[in-house]
Order: sequence, then C-alpha cells, then structure tokens
Amino acid sequence: MDLFHNDSLYNLLPYDGEVYYHGIVMNSKTIQDYYDILFDSIEWQNDEAHVMGKHYITKRKVAWYADGPFTYTYSNSTKQALPWTKELKALKMLSEKVTGATYNSCLLNLYHDGNEGMAWHSDGEKMLLKNGSIASISLGAERKFGFKHKASGQTVYRILESGSLLEMTGTTQTHWLHRLPPTKKVTRPRINLTFRTIVGQ
Repeated sequence: MDLFHNDSLYNLLPYDGEVYYHGIVMNSKTIQDYYDILFDSIEWQNDEAHVMGKHYITKRKVAWYADGPFTYTYSNSTKQALPWTKELKALKMLSEKVTGATYNSCLLNLYHDGNEGMAWHSDGEKMLLKNGSIASISLGAERKFGFKHKASGQTVYRILESGSLLEMTGTTQTHWLHRLPPTKKVTRPRINLTFRTIVGQ
C-alpha cells in the first residue's frame, strides 16, 4: 500500500483556508518506536506564556528544534532552537514527502493526558512563512482537533489518530483559529510535532 498516495484527500475547511488530513503515514511499530524515543530523549520543558502582565507556566511541555539557531516567539515567550535529532530529521523528511512542502523547524508538544490542551489560536507569527505549510504529526493518544472561523464562528472538528499527519496551509492561519480541547476521556499522553518554515533568520 502506498501511504503517500491518497485519492480521497480533501480540504476539511469549507472556505478561506486549506487543511488536509493525510491519515496514518507510518506503520504501528514505527509509531510506537518514535513515541518511545521522543518521549524519553527530547529536551522537554514546561511551556511559558506572558499574558496581560502575568507569567504562566503550563503542565504541557514543549521543545523547539531547527536547521539553525533560530528563535521562535509566541505568547511573549522566546525559544532558542536545538539541533535536529536523528529521529526528528527522519520525521521531517517523511512530512516533506507526504505534503510536498519543505520545513526547517519543528515545535513539539507533550500532553500528558486529556486534561492538557490548547486554547483557540492561530500560528500567525511574523517569523513563519506566510501562507506556508505546517505539518502536524500525532503520536500516542487520539485527540479531537478543532478549527473556528474568525469571522463567522463556524467550527470544524477532526479526530487525529496516532501516526497521522494533518497539514494546514494557504490562508488557514489568517482566517481560522485552531485548538486542542481538553477532555476527561483521554488518560494517555500525546506527542504532537508541528513542522514549520521560519524565514528571515
């Protein structure tokens, strides 16, 4: 079976953006191997945010890797990129093969269980390639992922399976917010890798 040829691929968004769910892009053993290695070897740190003069530290953990010593600023917090590990470089190449895009960085999130999520936001930071592709790989627990149109409020949801790849591209970040809603139903961890393109550094 050709994992990279999906005739049923279609845009999940009804307008003003492009989101493609490529489905599961690796076999079950590979999924488990990557999950185990990344869980143990990535230099995870609790995420930080500065909002309205207050400093927040999340239970969710993050890590930032890239081609070079890039910096990445969001929620008024700046991260310094670490050099690729062998596994991250392989997953970057897999993402590029699936999407046809190229990436030079990866932001990873570790959600320990369903109590940890992500509020509505868009990835519109100036250092990201405008209208560029963001490839999101999920490992571990299945989670529901949502999109909300900034003007109309229309929502779209999709379950992200372990080993799957979701691609956001085009004007998605301009017109849509996305989130990972918390849930009491999920008790296992999930690792999420978002491969991106940083420009101007």
